[in-house]
Amino acid sequence: MILNIKEKIKKIKSPENDVFVVLIILAVGLISFGLGRLSALAERKTPIVMSEVGPRSLDEGSPTSFIGSTTEKLFVASKGGTKYHYPWCSGALRIKEENKIWFNTKEEAEAVGYTPASNCKGL
Repeated sequence: MILNIKEKIKKIKSPENDVFVVLIILAVGLISFGLGRLSALAERKTPIVMSEVGPRSLDEGSPTSFIGSTTEKLFVASKGGTKYHYPWCSGALRIKEENKIWFNTKEEAEAVGYTPASNCKGL
């Protein structure tokens, strides 16, 4: 039994296994690099821009009236908050409807004192 263990240790220490280990390390490194590049490309996605297709069917005063126009209500903030978001960002989805403040431009939101949300990609 002791001989079997010594033989197995010699096989593990053989030069052929060293090459195999190096190849595995290189493969893992290349795969990791590729996945990192893919995630960087995913962050460069441009935000969705909605444009008018036909006559407006929504009431002008409804909270969802930003749909169908590229010039109305592109940014939202909370009355008690300090950050502004795109309407589809996770932070904007957590704001209650009665606490939402809508802005047409980033400059308009920043003029009132709001800053861009760091977790909302593209701001």
